[in-house]
Amino acid sequence: MPETLDPEIASRLKRDDQGLVAAIVQQHDTGEVLMLGWMDDEALRRTLTTGRVTFWSRSRGEYWRKGDTSGHRQYVQSVAIDCDGDALLVQVDQVGAACHTGARTCFLEGGPLPAVAGARENGAQR
Repeated sequence: MPETLDPEIASRLKRDDQGLVAAIVQQHDTGEVLMLGWMDDEALRRTLTTGRVTFWSRSRGEYWRKGDTSGHRQYVQSVAIDCDGDALLVQVDQVGAACHTGARTCFLEGGPLPAVAGARENGAQR
């Protein structure tokens, strides 16, 4: 297992001022968006090389591998980087709840916000 993130991958990342990139976690077979976490180069290296998702905890200031204490593990199925390099999409096989509250997803627990639904104009392309 490599000890550092592949330099080619690292060069594509656009990190925030704390050296982090947003990682959107999605259930691989249903498309369900489960949570958002943060990764630095080391967390991404661990995620890419171990088959389990690792994040950087901004509140605790340490790495955490999803499920080590809760048993609600995330098994990596694929990882993609967006066109700007500032976000990752991690598709997983989620075991149990993804949210620390015990909910299946963090977005069900947070709930919907009032938003006006838009509609395409006639002839608009996808």
